[in-house]
Amino acid sequence: MNNVEAFRDYCLSKKGVTEEFPFDETTMVFKVMGKIFAITGLERIPFSVNLKCDPDKALELREYHSEIIPGYHMNKKHWNTVDFTGSLSPQLLCELIDHSYTLVVNSLTKKLKNELEAL
Repeated sequence: MNNVEAFRDYCLSKKGVTEEFPFDETTMVFKVMGKIFAITGLERIPFSVNLKCDPDKALELREYHSEIIPGYHMNKKHWNTVDFTGSLSPQLLCELIDHSYTLVVNSLTKKLKNELEAL
C-alpha cells in the first residue's frame, strides 16, 4: 500500500467513512461518522499519512520503526506520521489504519455508534 490510491481505497472500504478536503485542495481527510482518523497531503513526498494511535503504542512504534514519527502538525501524543513508502509491510500499514479507525469509533457517542452499526 505504498500509493495514495490503495490507501484511499482501503480507507473508503471501512464502514461509515467519508473523504473530505476541509483545509485545502491537497489535504485529504478521512472521517468516520464525522471524526478524523487519517490525514494525508497529496503533495507529500514521500507519501505519508497521519494516523491516530494509542499513546503507549505510538511510543513503541516510533522506537522500532524509523518510518513512524510523531504526528506532523498534530497532537504528538495521539498521532503518528507514517511513511507509506518505506520498509513497513502492507499488513502493518493496514493494521495502523485499522487501529486509528477503531480508536475513533470507540470514542464515538452511543448515538453515533448506533448510527454506524445501522449502516
